Amino acid sequence: MLIVLTITTALISNSTSFSNAAVGLILGLSGIKFLLVAFQFMELKKANSAWKYTLIIVLTLIISLVLLIF
Repeated sequence: MLIVLTITTALISNSTSFSNAAVGLILGLSGIKFLLVAFQFMELKKANSAWKYTLIIVLTLIISLVLLIF
């Protein structure tokens, strides 16, 4: 799954110019990859709910700030 998301991100970045839509798609796919890694390899599935919500909120804030700046 992570390889498919990485290849998709590479294809999007190579096929389009850097428009807001392309940046949004790349950030969205990167966010999904980040959450997959966090929940699978960092075993966040077994963690307290507060850590899960905190991670999702911080990721949303970072992506939102980058989209606002770009």
